[in-house]
Amino acid sequence: MKQPALPRVLAALALVTAAGAAFAQSAGSVQSLRGADVDETVTVNPIFHQDEQRFDRAYRQQPPLIPHTIDKYQIDLKANECLGCHEWANAPARGAPTLSMTHYVDRDGVQSETVSAGRWFCNQCHVPQVDAPELVENTFKAFGQ
Repeated sequence: MKQPALPRVLAALALVTAAGAAFAQSAGSVQSLRGADVDETVTVNPIFHQDEQRFDRAYRQQPPLIPHTIDKYQIDLKANECLGCHEWANAPARGAPTLSMTHYVDRDGVQSETVSAGRWFCNQCHVPQVDAPELVENTFKAFGQ
């Protein structure tokens, strides 16, 4: 006579669980991924917060830097939160700079009332401004320096 499968599966699961618990206890102490004990103080790299004052542009035709945080802004195929303040229709009421008219011209030179698909992803060119050290050695000098 066939035995029901469920009791056999539960018995096997209990055996595996017991074996796993025994192995975990015999493995010794838990190792931290950060390489330090839980109560040990660990120094971390500094976080560079965004500067509120506007930086001058470093070169001609440089896209303006973003003087505010955009950490939780949605910018994807369906939504662009930047346009809530910076689109030409919204900017005056919000006290925000308007987009350049070049943002409304497509790659064929046709101007429209909506932002061009090629200019939709703002953070492709515009980055939040922060006074942080260089990640890679750099010899660039801004004009006037």
